[in-house]
Amino acid sequence: MPIPSRNLGRCFDASVSPDKTALIDLSDWNAPREATYAALDRECDAVARGLVAQGFARGDAIGIMSLNRLELLYAYFGIMRAGMVAVPISFKLARETVDHIVSDSGLRAVFYDRERAALRPAGLPGFGFDDGSYAALRNPGPFDTVEPGPRELAMILYTSGSTGMPKGVLLSHDSQRWSLETSAKLYGDRSHHRYVVGAPMFHMNATISIKGALAAGSSIVLLPAFDAKLYARAIERFAVTWLTSVPTMLALVARERDLIGGLDFSSVTNVTMGSAPLTQALIDKVQSIFTTALINNSYGTTEAGPAPFGIHPAGIPRPPLACGYPVPGSEVELREGPGPDEGVLYMRNPMMMEGYKNLPAKTAEVLRDGWYRSGDIFRRDANGFFYFVGRADDMFVVGGENVWPGEVERLLERMPGVHQACVVPVPDDIKGTLPFAFLVRTPGTATTEADVKAFALANGPAFAHPRFVSFRDEIPLAATNKPDRKRLAAEAVALSAGKRPGL
Repeated sequence: MPIPSRNLGRCFDASVSPDKTALIDLSDWNAPREATYAALDRECDAVARGLVAQGFARGDAIGIMSLNRLELLYAYFGIMRAGMVAVPISFKLARETVDHIVSDSGLRAVFYDRERAALRPAGLPGFGFDDGSYAALRNPGPFDTVEPGPRELAMILYTSGSTGMPKGVLLSHDSQRWSLETSAKLYGDRSHHRYVVGAPMFHMNATISIKGALAAGSSIVLLPAFDAKLYARAIERFAVTWLTSVPTMLALVARERDLIGGLDFSSVTNVTMGSAPLTQALIDKVQSIFTTALINNSYGTTEAGPAPFGIHPAGIPRPPLACGYPVPGSEVELREGPGPDEGVLYMRNPMMMEGYKNLPAKTAEVLRDGWYRSGDIFRRDANGFFYFVGRADDMFVVGGENVWPGEVERLLERMPGVHQACVVPVPDDIKGTLPFAFLVRTPGTATTEADVKAFALANGPAFAHPRFVSFRDEIPLAATNKPDRKRLAAEAVALSAGKRPGL
């Protein structure tokens, strides 16, 4: 389906199927709200008109702090239609971090829901979805969407900030429009699909999934936030065909064995997992749940685009753990490694960011002669497929040997009795650092620390086996639904303090 405007706020063509359901809002499970494409189009225009009538100008940064819901999307697309810059903000961050984002982005106003009202920045105009101020802002009627200039900003997405304050990634209309058009060429007509989105809108996974589905003329089931049981039940209730997720989300779904065993998932034809490392064990679990679905391991970054990899031009099937083959127009190179087929991933494509907000030195560190240095280690096979190995920043050294947490996690999740693993380093006087494994047992099993160490030693390099093991009911998640490695690393240091490592 052609994208009607260069403005991402009008990335969908409501005139094609105006009465078709575009969005199903599950904020209230017992009373879902639906919006047709025509209604979505009208509401986005009403927000754009309202912002202009209030005196906000092209280029103004407008924030959004809310769980997923219809009004959030009306605001998100309406802001961009008006030529303003949308700034979705993670409300899971500490207040001082939210205040930093507000100041750093230069917000002029903010949209918010009832629960986020207390986070509303003092002194800024606010439009509450639940207190009447949003309704008062709406100005119904047609709106002439602002056609952006080349590389004009559409949004600022703030990174998770695993170290220090999060960085504001400056993203243009052109960047994601190119991604949407490329996906349309690669995957053809997707208008018959029904997607489910449970990731938060302050993360690239959700923003691009929603724009991609709407651009394709599909329907979207929108969860207010991720909940494994609600996610699973929504798939059956609304006959969802395409799942978008972070791997941890489906790992949590797979644990709900009593629930999912009684649900009908026969509608699901495609499962996309991205934004975090993926293991073969999880792929197998997901395939056993969605037996007729094609599992897709997706890779992308906020800075250089959500879809640098796709299908092989020669039609060679993608291996399960591969991220894919570079899409046309996306250049990739592996540098800083032992050879051209392993190293740090560098990318150059039209999806790239314009830089980091107010951080010229940080921008210069990662944007080099038109290339983006991802900091992710990849390898390439003989057919040209790329595989994610791990974050360069996550690697740690054990007695002179490089250990990639993702590789150890993939090994441990092959073990019967281990459902999920997260490995972090702890300091050691002799080896420098040692692996510490946080594990979630497979329900109904009694796997022990000794079992884990024996399995790791028997199936992997001795230097990489976990010297400490802690069993948890679940792996804590960061705001992006990825494992919270920063929190676990701190806990591992505390738990291992004063203890002698095992074998």
